[in-house]
Amino acid sequence: MPEVVRIGCGAGFAGDRLEPAVDLVERGALDTLVLECLGERTVSLASLRATDGSGPGHDPLLRRRLAPLLEPLAREGTRLVTNAGAADPIGAARMARELALELGVSPRIAAVTGDDVLDRIDRSAPAWEDGRPLEEHGELVSANAYLGVDALLPALRGGADVVIAGRAADPSLFLAPLLDSLGWDPRDEELMAAGTLVGHLLECAGQVTGGYFSDPGVKDVPDLANLGFPLAEVAADGTAVVTKLPGTGGRVDRWTVTEQLTYEVTDPTAYLTPDVTLDLTGVRPEEVGPDRVRVSGARGRVRPERLKVSVGYRAGFRGEGEISYAGPGARARARLAGEVVRERLRGLLPVRVDLIGGADDPAEVGECRLRVAGSGPDRAIAQAVEEEVTALYTCGPAGGGGVRTRASEVIGILSTTVGRDLVEPRTTYVGEGTV
Repeated sequence: MPEVVRIGCGAGFAGDRLEPAVDLVERGALDTLVLECLGERTVSLASLRATDGSGPGHDPLLRRRLAPLLEPLAREGTRLVTNAGAADPIGAARMARELALELGVSPRIAAVTGDDVLDRIDRSAPAWEDGRPLEEHGELVSANAYLGVDALLPALRGGADVVIAGRAADPSLFLAPLLDSLGWDPRDEELMAAGTLVGHLLECAGQVTGGYFSDPGVKDVPDLANLGFPLAEVAADGTAVVTKLPGTGGRVDRWTVTEQLTYEVTDPTAYLTPDVTLDLTGVRPEEVGPDRVRVSGARGRVRPERLKVSVGYRAGFRGEGEISYAGPGARARARLAGEVVRERLRGLLPVRVDLIGGADDPAEVGECRLRVAGSGPDRAIAQAVEEEVTALYTCGPAGGGGVRTRASEVIGILSTTVGRDLVEPRTTYVGEGTV
C-alpha cells in the first residue's frame, strides 16, 4: 500500500469550469480525480429530461468534461470517479466509452446504479422540510438515495479506471478511492471520519482554494481568474494536507479551509453521511507551508441506520420578466412600472417586484432594472407575468427597453429516508455486464 495518496477535485458542481481538472491531471501526479457534478435539483431535472426526452439523463456537460481528460487520465494512470451519471449512469458510461474509442484510449468504465428509489419510498412519510406527507406536495418525479462507499468500492476493486455514479454522497466519492488505495477497513470509524473530512473539504472544488471565499477588501484572493482547484495528500493514518498546484491562482490557508469545513454543516458534532457520523469539533487546520494546510482530528461514530433520500416534485411554474429604464428619474419610472404590473396581476397570482440600480433623485441620470417574478400552478398563469412586463414597452412608463422574459417549471426538493435494505447498488461494466 502507498504511504500517501494524492486525490484531487476537478469539479464542484454541474456548471463548474473545465480547465482546472485537466491541469490537475497533467501536473498533479494524482491517484484519483473526482468530478462532483450533482446537486439535489440537478438529479431531479435530469430525471425529467430522461423521461420527456428533452435531453440526456446524465450531466449534459459530461462529454465536454471528459473529452480533454480521458487521454491524460490514461497516460498518467489516474482514476476518475464522478456522480455526473445523474439519472442515467449507464447511458453516461456508454457515452464515455464511445468517446474513449474516438480518442484512442481504452479505460475500463463502470456505471454504479441503485440510487433511484422512487418506487420504494414511503409516500406517506413526512418531509423533513415541513412535516407534511411527501404525497401531499404534488407529483413526485424523482427519489434518489445517497449511496456510500459500499456502492462505489466494487467498481474500484474490480479494476475500473472510470467510475460513473448517480446520487452518491459527495464525500463518498473521495472516501471510496481512499479506502481502496490505502487499504482502510470500512469498519474503522476513525479512518472513515478522516477520509470523509477530506471529501468534505475537497467536494466544492474552488471553494476551498479561495473561489467562493473571495470578498475584495475583506478576504482578498490573488489571481482569481486563474483559480486552481484543490488536491489532498492523504496519509495512511488519515492525516491530510490540502493544497493546490503551483502557479495557479487562489489561496489555501486555515481561513479558506475553515470556511469550507463549516459549509452545509448544521450539527458539527454529527455530520451524517452514508458511511459514518462525523464529529468535526476536534478538527484543527494547521498551515504547514505556502498554500498547504494539514487537517486532522476528525472523529467518527456509527453510520446512520437509514439513507437520506432527495425527492423531487412538480411545484408549479414561475414567470419572470425584466425591463430597464434609463435617464433622469429612471428608478421612479421603474417603480411605477412595477406597481402597474402588480395591479394588473392582482387576484391572479402574487408577484415579487425588485428594483436594481438607479437613484430616486429625478435630476440624476442613471439606469434601473425592473424584475418581476411570480409563481402559479400552471404555465398559463406564469406566462401572464411575461405578457404584462412585455406590454410595458408601450403601456407602461416612458423609456423602457431591453425586455427579457421566461416561464419555466419549478421542481421542488424534499428530503426523507429509506431503509438500507431497500437500496440495491449495482456495478455495470460497459460492454461487460453487471456484477
